[in-house]
Amino acid sequence: MKSKSTLITVTIAASLAAALGLAISAAQNQDKYTLKVEGGLAFSEFRGYENWELISASQRGETIAVIVGNPEIIKAFKSGIPGNGKPFPDGSKMVKIHWNSKTAQGVPGSPLMPVSQHDVDLMVKDSKRFPEGHGWGYGSFVIDPATNSFRPGNTSDKPPQEHDAQCGVECHEAAQSRDYVFTQLQPK
Repeated sequence: MKSKSTLITVTIAASLAAALGLAISAAQNQDKYTLKVEGGLAFSEFRGYENWELISASQRGETIAVIVGNPEIIKAFKSGIPGNGKPFPDGSKMVKIHWNSKTAQGVPGSPLMPVSQHDVDLMVKDSKRFPEGHGWGYGSFVIDPATNSFRPGNTSDKPPQEHDAQCGVECHEAAQSRDYVFTQLQPK
């Protein structure tokens, strides 16, 4: 009788472990392009951003960021926008990818090196969809370290993110004279 209850316990434990493993595997293989923030901004609108051209890079504390842009915004930057006073055209898109970092010990100069991705911030110019955001829609998708999957940013994140496409409006007010874009195209 004791061996029968042990067999049942082992079977239940194995089944739970398998189910948990499938859930974790599914989260790790999550299709980020199915995610969306309130107000209509969807991750799928930025499909292929991983291959977009570099606009700039930045660092704040131990967070490293790389900003990339779609061909429309790269063309606009190269034409002198926003420095020439013209606004970015609708269809302009930028993605800011943030990484957590640490000092690389044993590497000359002890540089900060990315160790894990933190989040992805999205920005799209669409005057018809986002008039209350001065034509810009925003989205923030944070990586949950426990599942290694993206989720929309929320107010408990650092920095806090609202749950809609207007999450960046207040912050970007400071760049009004640059059509609400802080980033400048860096020469290569």
